[in-house]
Amino acid sequence: MTRIGLSATSVLPRRLDVAFRLAAAAGYDGIEIMVTRERETQSAEAIRRLSDRYGLPVISVHAPVLLFSSHVFGRDPRAKLERSVALAVELDARTVVAHPPYRWQRRFVDEFQPTVRRLAAESGRTLAIENMFPVQVSGRSRDAYAPHWNPGELDVDAVTLDFSHAAVSGVPASVLAAQWGPRLRHVHLCDGGAAAPRPLFDEHLVPGRGSQPVAEVLRSLAASGFDGDVVAEINSRACGRDEARRLGWLRETLDFAREHLAQRLPAPAAFSSARAPSPAPWAFASAAVHPA
Repeated sequence: MTRIGLSATSVLPRRLDVAFRLAAAAGYDGIEIMVTRERETQSAEAIRRLSDRYGLPVISVHAPVLLFSSHVFGRDPRAKLERSVALAVELDARTVVAHPPYRWQRRFVDEFQPTVRRLAAESGRTLAIENMFPVQVSGRSRDAYAPHWNPGELDVDAVTLDFSHAAVSGVPASVLAAQWGPRLRHVHLCDGGAAAPRPLFDEHLVPGRGSQPVAEVLRSLAASGFDGDVVAEINSRACGRDEARRLGWLRETLDFAREHLAQRLPAPAAFSSARAPSPAPWAFASAAVHPA
C-alpha cells in the first residue's frame, strides 16, 4: 500500500521535532528522515521517541549525501551509506534514499553500484537511488555525478523520482518514469519551475505550482499498482517562522497527493510501475533523457 509521508527537509530550517509535529497535524502517514548535522537525525533513539510521541512511523531514511552534510557519518561515502542503512534497519524504515556519487569521489564511483546491491540484499531494505541533474558551467552542461545523474542508467534495482530535479535536468518526470518502469519505487513529491530551457535552481515547489506533469505521473502510478511510498519534499523556507502558513503548504501538498493517487487513470504499458511483468516490452526513451 502506498503511504504518503513528509520529508523532514520540508520544514527546514526548523528542527526535527517540528517536522514530526507538523506532519502529524497535517495528517501524513509517516516521515522521511534526512540525516543532517542535527544530532537528532543521526540517533535512532531520538527519532524513535519522536515517532512514538506523534504516532508517525519512519517511512524512509535519506543518506547524508549533500554537500552541507559532507562530514556527517564520517567522510567515507561508502561508510555513510552503510550507516544510513543501519539506521533504517533500527527504525524499521523500508527505504533508504541516496544520490549517485559525485564525479570527484572516484573510488566510490567504481564501488557504488555493487555496494548498493550488496547492502540491499544484506539488509532487506530498498535502496532507491534518486535522480539528480547536470549543472551549467560557462554555458555548457556538465554532469557532476557519476556514472550518471540519471539512476535509470545505473545497474540498480530501485530508483527515487524527484520532480524538482527532473525540471532542472530538462527531462520531464513522465519521461523518466516511463524509462524506469518497475524500478521506480519511491517518489519525492514537489514541483519544478518553468524557466527556459530549464530552471537554474532546484526549487522544490508545492506540487501544481510549477511545470512538471506531477498529477499525470501520480495518476499513472496509481493505475499501475504502485506500492512504493510518496514523500512530500517541498521548500518552505519562505514561510520563515509562520507555522500556520507552512502547515497550509503541507496540507495543500498532501491533498494534491491524495486526490491524484486516488484517481487511478489508465496508464500506458511503458509507464507501469507495478512489480508484475508487463506483457509489452518497456518503451525506453533513451534519446530524451539526455538534455541538450
